[in-house]
Amino acid sequence: MKENKILSVFGKYVFSDDVMAGRLPKETYASLQACIAENRPLTLEIANVVATEMKNWAMELGATHFTHWFQPMTGVTAEKHDSFLELEQGKPIVKFSGKMLIKGESDASSFPSGGLRATFEARGYTVWDPTSYAFVKGGTLYIPTAFCSYGGESLDKKTPLLRSMEVVDREARKVLSLFGKKGKVTATVGAEQEYFLIDKSVYEKRFDLFTCGRTLYGAKPPKGQELDDHYFGKIKDRVASYMAELDRELWELGVFAKTKHNEAAPAQHELAPIYETNNIAADHNQLMMALMKSIANRHGMVCLLHEKPFEGVSGSGKHNNWSLQTEEENLLRAGSNPAENLQFLLFLTAVIKAVDEYQDLLRISVASASNDHRLGACEAPPAILSMFLGGELTDILESMDEGKNFCAKQADELVTGVSVFTHFNKDKNDRNRTSPFAFTGNKFEFRMVGSMQSIAEPNVVLNSAVAKSLSDFYDELKDATDFPAACKALIGRVYHDHKRIVYNGNNYSEEWVKEAEKRGLSNYKTTVDAAVHYLDRKNIDLFSRFNVLTEAEMRSRYEIMMEVYSKQIVIEADTMLEMLRKDILPGVLKYKSQAAECYNAVAATGIESDLSVEEDLLLQLGKQTAAMLSGEKALTAAVAKVKEAYSQAKAELCRDEVLPAMLALREAVDAAETIVGREYWGLPDYGDILYSVKY
Repeated sequence: MKENKILSVFGKYVFSDDVMAGRLPKETYASLQACIAENRPLTLEIANVVATEMKNWAMELGATHFTHWFQPMTGVTAEKHDSFLELEQGKPIVKFSGKMLIKGESDASSFPSGGLRATFEARGYTVWDPTSYAFVKGGTLYIPTAFCSYGGESLDKKTPLLRSMEVVDREARKVLSLFGKKGKVTATVGAEQEYFLIDKSVYEKRFDLFTCGRTLYGAKPPKGQELDDHYFGKIKDRVASYMAELDRELWELGVFAKTKHNEAAPAQHELAPIYETNNIAADHNQLMMALMKSIANRHGMVCLLHEKPFEGVSGSGKHNNWSLQTEEENLLRAGSNPAENLQFLLFLTAVIKAVDEYQDLLRISVASASNDHRLGACEAPPAILSMFLGGELTDILESMDEGKNFCAKQADELVTGVSVFTHFNKDKNDRNRTSPFAFTGNKFEFRMVGSMQSIAEPNVVLNSAVAKSLSDFYDELKDATDFPAACKALIGRVYHDHKRIVYNGNNYSEEWVKEAEKRGLSNYKTTVDAAVHYLDRKNIDLFSRFNVLTEAEMRSRYEIMMEVYSKQIVIEADTMLEMLRKDILPGVLKYKSQAAECYNAVAATGIESDLSVEEDLLLQLGKQTAAMLSGEKALTAAVAKVKEAYSQAKAELCRDEVLPAMLALREAVDAAETIVGREYWGLPDYGDILYSVKY
């Protein structure tokens, strides 16, 4: 695709700044932009003008309906489509007013509310978010909105994110004023999205995949990712065609799809966008996931976004590349001389303090039943929060802690041994892809986020925690008579107090787990272990201090977290039991019967023969069948106990009894899979699935 072709389609279906500037009256456009820049509410007068032009533009692109598109606590988006048709004096007209743009209604009791809403308290509101662009998709005008209850409580993921962006903007501006600077500070993020593609034919034969998004059974295939031959390998033609269509549709919707490649596991891939504001990036990531699924279907494939669809190979994450910037500069860019860049070092230290103080909240923000399978496995960071800074930045902060002068080292030239290669200096720091929270030059890469999770929640925590650090810094520095000296002293002291969170080594190693425990870092291996700390007083104080979340909203989110965790695991357990009873056991018993008939037929001939092979097979099948039946009884009993419990107790039973019973049943079934004939097993195995897209 030629450059002018890319630019001609980019944002084609987006009611962008350029579209608004070209269609809205100058005064209306200026007023709208001022409201967005200054965080002021829109007037109905402005909304009426915007609504008219938005409707006209959308209908020119073929839209017949509009929808308030929002992100409830389900983790996916929600939409209700209304046509532009109205009835006036008995005749049909086309109408879309400012009131219809800025306000919608939805049944708040039908979405997860964690007790904030009862069935009889049904009214909820969707409210237009003018900071995220409307767009047209499938003949409908999509209007990004927030979602709240009749009482004004947030029932979505967007509202706290917008609140946290305002907070970090306000506190960062105060700190920048100490350096004589002004301007809006924006929290930005680029979310790298990992995913699997498999052929639809194998997907449709796996009840666990289309019910749970992951395989609940599956023996290790002869070839997984041992040869590292898939990572960055040639993209198969069928996948390349899919990726090209995905790029094009994302570009048309204004999503900056940038990089695509094969990931580490067979059938695994990645798409990385360019950074945007937290809010728009969160919206665009939801769009990206939806398009990945629908476009895969058109190509006869299925896109799997589960964090761990296949045991024994790499899971899928969503690396959250977070930063702060003004119109003039990235506040986390070190520059050519970071040791002398006090502004950068102060903001860097604010992040270090934030991550150390709220490591529990960051872990909770990525907690889910599905992500628990990924964290600490194969190519994923452990459940322990730590930060990678690299050697140079660590040395700078150590010298400030010790009150010494830092001596910068000369950059080394890359030596390849090939004379014709252009000479250039190496970066002063290596990359550390085992780190959960790594500094990568002008941003922090939070690698613990799960592939099918919303990026809103981790960014709410980052923005709020960093805002607190910056607020504390401003209070200490605002009256300093010698600002540079006071700033250096604060940086050194804060780093000293929080440097336990900094670790530049191998986060996958057992040595680090032991070292982290010595440092007093948390290691919450499961969602339940982490979630119980969500309502710790320091966490409630953080969110309530900045009005990001009220205590009632936090309690509701905790209840939702526990409920979703339990429901997901019970659904998986019930699916395992159904597959065992209806698919696996009948096939195993049929194979066992066939093996017995073979044994009896040979024995009945009266010919002296070695029947040890048949005997061994029958013994193994008997052993595995008994293990499966025992596992079925244990899992059935565990699920029954969960269904009688409530809230946290239900989640704890899932963690302590259901999951171990599921693992034991899986081990028995997977062992049987290795000895049962293919035609009797009846389910596509891991080799069939991972290599189902063959060209």
